Amino acid sequence: MSVEAGNRPQVAIVDYGLGNLFSVAQACQAVGLQATITPDRRAIEQADAVILPGVGAFGDAMQTLRRLDLVGVLRDTPARGVPLVGICLGVQLLMTKSHEFGQHEGLGLIRGEVVRLNDPREGNRKLKVPQVGWNRIRAAGGFETWKGTPLEGLPDGTFMYFVHSFVVVPEDRSVVLSTTTYGDVEFCSSVSCGRIFACQFHPERSGRRGLHVYDNLRKSIEAGVEERRTSA
Repeated sequence: MSVEAGNRPQVAIVDYGLGNLFSVAQACQAVGLQATITPDRRAIEQADAVILPGVGAFGDAMQTLRRLDLVGVLRDTPARGVPLVGICLGVQLLMTKSHEFGQHEGLGLIRGEVVRLNDPREGNRKLKVPQVGWNRIRAAGGFETWKGTPLEGLPDGTFMYFVHSFVVVPEDRSVVLSTTTYGDVEFCSSVSCGRIFACQFHPERSGRRGLHVYDNLRKSIEAGVEERRTSA
């Protein structure tokens, strides 16, 4: 891409010790975003967009975010008009609470709970949990709901890559952008709410369709940078 490095939108990838951070950074760079992996709250506050990735236990993640003093800055990010993107564990951390190994308070940016992917079956056969591998995402509320979101331009039923044992259950179903079915269990696989986009799947591990999501994110981030610049 012919974008000069100094003109690229600055993205902070939150480093709290969990997740495939370098894969996320490489996907950002592939579409023309300048990505920095950082645990520093000041760097996160100064970024044009923030990505909260993660793989692991919800309680441990929240404990680390508190220790790093990142809870407040993450909660403030969308309120400042800055895009916040959650990936895998990241989407779960945005919820009010999780029931993984007890009950834990989340960031509370989207009211809802995190619950176990419970007993999925295909006929009489129990499916493995965690779900690891490719699965389809389906438009929630009709295909038109993907317009103007990072999923715009993807065919309904696109395959994305998943690794998870828990799923999010938002209270407000209007924030559900896509759903996915694993055996006989349907769950929310992505959400969109104001400046927040988050997904249970890993777009950085989902080939060209996943890079399409990152490219849409780039366009949205660039538009937000320009909007904040003109209104300053």
